[in-house]
Amino acid sequence: MPVIIAGNDQQQKKYLGRITEEPLINAFCVTEPEAGSDVAAIKTKAEKKGDEYIINGQKMWITNGGQANWYFLLARSDPDPKASVRKAFTGFIVEADTPGLQIGKKELNMGQRCSDTRGLVFEDVRVPKENVLIGEGAGFTIVMHTLDKTRPLAAANAVGLAQRALDEATKYALERRTFGKLLVEHQGISFLLAEMAMKVELARLSYQRAAWEIDCGHQGTYFASIAKIFAADTANQLASDAVQIFGGNGFNTEYPVEKLMRDAKIFQVRLKIIFIVF
Repeated sequence: MPVIIAGNDQQQKKYLGRITEEPLINAFCVTEPEAGSDVAAIKTKAEKKGDEYIINGQKMWITNGGQANWYFLLARSDPDPKASVRKAFTGFIVEADTPGLQIGKKELNMGQRCSDTRGLVFEDVRVPKENVLIGEGAGFTIVMHTLDKTRPLAAANAVGLAQRALDEATKYALERRTFGKLLVEHQGISFLLAEMAMKVELARLSYQRAAWEIDCGHQGTYFASIAKIFAADTANQLASDAVQIFGGNGFNTEYPVEKLMRDAKIFQVRLKIIFIVF
């Protein structure tokens, strides 16, 4: 997305073309061990020397970190700690095979364990100036616009998980019998399923509204942020509700809902601040 938003014709042809011609993927490198939501605290530095930038620093929790063919990297290019965040950072395209780039071990997370999540270390990584997006100091704005356009996608993922939780709980309630009748025939369970269904539909509409705003050419920050937060909370609530409907079985790995509960949490852990980009 950063290259779609900010790449010039040459950058888009080279890097977007590459991942459409072959089954290749890329990764978004912003988060650091001590700087996640606090983008202004990023310490990875980019120092310009001639026609290159020398990059040193660390990134953490990078999705597709070990599988990416190239990375979008946000680094501080202005050494002045008082520099405005809108001018202090620069966005780079970094090839995965660049000397000095070290890929860490695959992290074993609580949920979504198929995700290739890793830390990266940059030691004197040389990046040519033609791999800078827009220009020096534009990195923060690129990241903010990227989040505007990708939050609805994260919300859609969360809605998919919520729908699965509802489907599994509904199926179980229609099969499991307690006290001489199906679970779904207990009023408490039927009311809970109805509330779950309402939340799924509302969360789905929220990300579709956000996507519509973006398709219309609007900035989308407001609705994208609402969709991301609401869908994340919905996924977590419905996963928990599904485990409750399954009862003791829901706490067991032989049933699917315990995995959904673990997988859902990442949607809430990720950034939940509404950014306004001027």
